[in-house]
Amino acid sequence: MTKEIKRSKRLRKKLYVGEYAVMGFEFSCAVNLQQESDFNQFFDGLGELIEARNLLIEGGGSANHFEGYVMSNTRYESATEEDRKAIESWLTSQDSISDTVVDKLSDAYYGY
Repeated sequence: MTKEIKRSKRLRKKLYVGEYAVMGFEFSCAVNLQQESDFNQFFDGLGELIEARNLLIEGGGSANHFEGYVMSNTRYESATEEDRKAIESWLTSQDSISDTVVDKLSDAYYGY
């Protein structure tokens, strides 16, 4: 059993722990896009969804794989289960995307 560390409210906020923990989620998918215009359409659509939900995305990949981490664009706020479901739904609705995996919410700073 681990002993919980007592921290001041100011320190918890500075470290993004306790009530200030920020949650986000990872996703990955296989990409089958043939032309540059297909890539542009995919990333424009994903960008619009991310922006509409006030989220940030960090990601990367190759010509046939893409993965990323999504979190809130507002300091000390978290991505929600609804955000996670919206991204998953959008990815699975794309004809050129397969093998979509959207992980559960996790701590954006500490990974658990």
